[in-house]
Amino acid sequence: NESSIINENKSKFDLIESKSRSLQGQLSGIIKAIEFDEKTSDKSIIKAINYFKQSNNFQNAPQDFLEDEEKIILINEEGFRTSLYKALLFYHVSNHIKNGTLNLKYSYRYKSFEKYLIDKETWDSKKNELLKEHNLLDLISFDSFISPISKKLDNSYYQTNMNIIKDINTNFKKTSSAFTLKTPSLEKFEEDDSINKYLPTNNFISIIEILNTINKHINFLNAFSHYNIKSTTKASEHSLLASILGYGCNISLLQMDKISKGIQPNHLDTVKTWYFTEDNTLEANDKIVNFMNNLEIVKLLRANKNLNHTSSDGQKYNMKPSVESTNAGYSFKYFGTQKGVSVYTFIDESHRLFYSTVIHVNERESGYVIDGLLHNDELQSDIHSTDTHGFSEVIFGLTHLLGFSFAPRIKNFKDQYLYSIKPRKEYIEKKYSLVPRQKINLENIENNWDSILRFLVTIKSKKTSSSQLLKRLTSYSKEHQLYTAIKEFGKIIKTDFLLNYIDDVELRQRIEKQLNKVESSNKFSKAVFFGRNAEFTVATIEEQNIANNCKRLIQNSIILWNYLYLTQKIDEAKNQDEKNEIIKTIQQSSIIHWSHINFYGEYDFTKLDRKDTKYIKDKDYSQLKI
Repeated sequence: NESSIINENKSKFDLIESKSRSLQGQLSGIIKAIEFDEKTSDKSIIKAINYFKQSNNFQNAPQDFLEDEEKIILINEEGFRTSLYKALLFYHVSNHIKNGTLNLKYSYRYKSFEKYLIDKETWDSKKNELLKEHNLLDLISFDSFISPISKKLDNSYYQTNMNIIKDINTNFKKTSSAFTLKTPSLEKFEEDDSINKYLPTNNFISIIEILNTINKHINFLNAFSHYNIKSTTKASEHSLLASILGYGCNISLLQMDKISKGIQPNHLDTVKTWYFTEDNTLEANDKIVNFMNNLEIVKLLRANKNLNHTSSDGQKYNMKPSVESTNAGYSFKYFGTQKGVSVYTFIDESHRLFYSTVIHVNERESGYVIDGLLHNDELQSDIHSTDTHGFSEVIFGLTHLLGFSFAPRIKNFKDQYLYSIKPRKEYIEKKYSLVPRQKINLENIENNWDSILRFLVTIKSKKTSSSQLLKRLTSYSKEHQLYTAIKEFGKIIKTDFLLNYIDDVELRQRIEKQLNKVESSNKFSKAVFFGRNAEFTVATIEEQNIANNCKRLIQNSIILWNYLYLTQKIDEAKNQDEKNEIIKTIQQSSIIHWSHINFYGEYDFTKLDRKDTKYIKDKDYSQLKI
């Protein structure tokens, strides 16, 4: 009854009401300034917002958007609780925005989902042309597309189960509750660091020299054009390199300005403002990554020269406590009581770091997998691996539709459901060890097939990023039809992968090996980003990505320098045996080596003989009275 509801919730709503005045001061102006998209938004919340914008008397304010218990608690012995009403309105506005039932007219993150996609009229009139342009025409007929996938899934069930039944798969053991699966470790080469003997470890190469050498070969500094496209002004190479080092090594540009020679005084801040954008730093990295395509030595590290296995993983970084950033969040496991961010990085078999982005620490990494795979047109990923954080059934579906093989390492993967297109009982009757848990809803996929194709073309045309579309889809309180259809298709691809994963020990080993590479690159990242306790010190997402891309630019430059140096060693080898030895060492080791690089500058002892220093005079300070 009403009295019990009031008593139970009184303290909760009293607390909300006590915070209302503070919330009003922070949010009233914002709510009144925002233009909401009334056509695509929930009518009850729009009605309340418009009333809030236009009226000062809230006795008759709209209440349809409130829960029943909230409506009851709004009235007490003193009358209508206006402050509580406003606080509840702010709360519901926030929830409706997150759930996609309240959309903003002018927002990148919170528009109506329909407005992120290719215009419906354009899609309906030019569908075939768009699919052809983006190499997706083979998907146009659902029946033709799904038929071979269905046959392959059925064959995977047969092949995997037969190898279990015939004891061919000796790593698989059935248990009372599920099964166990062993993966023999790949042979670990004791001489893993033997590549050092071919690198100039007796000398330390200045990081400035590394960057300058790579720039002479590629001219990646050409990517740093002026923010004003009409400007013909160019920054000096010295200033650009100093700014890259400042950002990438996490040294403040003010400090770089003071400790660097050959730089105009107080000039780096100007260079940062006019020449450093997220796009510029991405382009500079792409120049280095793409240049490596031309080197034969790069292909030596691939298991198959015609296939490129890539991987991605997140790495946590603290945020400087005094810096407030909307992109930073709490995670006690990684940061204790402080805030931090996650840097999600992509690497291929040849150790090229081809994409990286800074994301909120509480965001699911899987939402960014497609962004990285589609970023660089010249670097093709044939098979991509992540750990569990990068996996979801939606990503299985999207990667397959976009032409990538997805092969994650899934924690407790034996607990994952297997699915089938055929009825479950057919597999049970065959007495398989591995049988599907549920049947796929093909009707759901087929009914939304046109929307799925429109979604894919939107991503490939780069009208909207995959991560933004997935964020919007997953924000809805009830799963969107399109999301559930992609997820349902992804269950098919995930099941086929799991069956092959169980059956193919070499696949499991290759996944493990590739994920080790991205973990190795994370150590490399920390070595480069050494300044200021390796904490991010910039607040905006754009500047965080600029700093991260500069760090990656330094890493890619070192990787390429190592490749060029070793190519030279192979070319100068006295005979074929010596060449083969160097090649074998490269294949058994990692090109990610930085022990021969000097990141920290030089210490000048030549001025120590001067009688006085610039700051402290030579006198007996013990005799001075204060």
